[in-house]
Amino acid sequence: MSATAEAVRAFRERLGLPGLVDVHTHFMPERVLDKVWDYFDAVGPLTGVAWPITYRHEEEQRVALLREFGVRAFTAMLYPHKPAMAAWLNAWSASFAARTPDCLHTATFFPEEGVTAYVRRAVDSGARIFKAHLQVGGYDPNDERLDPVWGLLAEAGIPIVVHCGSGPVPGKYTGPDPITRLLARHPRLPLVIAHMGMPEYADFLDLADRYAEVRLDTTMAFTDFSEQLSGFPPGDLGRLADLGDRILLGTDFPNIPYPYEHQLVALERLGLGDDWLRAVCHDNGARLFRLEG
Repeated sequence: MSATAEAVRAFRERLGLPGLVDVHTHFMPERVLDKVWDYFDAVGPLTGVAWPITYRHEEEQRVALLREFGVRAFTAMLYPHKPAMAAWLNAWSASFAARTPDCLHTATFFPEEGVTAYVRRAVDSGARIFKAHLQVGGYDPNDERLDPVWGLLAEAGIPIVVHCGSGPVPGKYTGPDPITRLLARHPRLPLVIAHMGMPEYADFLDLADRYAEVRLDTTMAFTDFSEQLSGFPPGDLGRLADLGDRILLGTDFPNIPYPYEHQLVALERLGLGDDWLRAVCHDNGARLFRLEG
């Protein structure tokens, strides 16, 4: 067992957890993932900080690592950057979920003709979580072509992990304003704000205060890497405690520039207590996705 696996096991055993539920991990077709990795290899000029990929392995090895870490449920976060891409990503993801039972069947979408039809097909085929990436996709979540999609997902109660914060670099439609307008029209939309909304943490915490179905994932937040780029405001730590039932573990595995256990260490050192850690690292996700046991 690797040192990381040992560290994660010690964390789980201390808290009495049957495993971890990680709502923000990436699996996608190999040629697409290669392009994602090329982006991170070049991201230094954008952020001023190098971003080495810690788990640059073949798909089978990456799945095996998550299982070794004791992750009982994870996702295949994938996202299009142009039209005519989302439907075939969804087909790949459905196949991946079918051969990987501990992966929550993940789907995505893009504002384009036919989007409602292929999102409905994904829902009917068992999709349990969606991913929307406003930064990479470069689209407004309030695009009228997406309005039926948001309504469909709100009615179905299927969570959507949405990268809408302006980190690591802002996009045309990132930041809290587009999401604020979206939620005003779809107040029951079960959004999961990726990366805690980094760097606009407080604004997205405000939305979680206002809308009972808004959650946040911890992906890369509070880590040494992210703190040097966009530190979480210490004055808002109490708000994390108040929203403890709506914060979900996310890591960005495999695209992280540090070992997997560092995300857990970063959460533990917030000092919000073992009950909070149990909820964030397992119980909230297990409840949201109705995991057995």
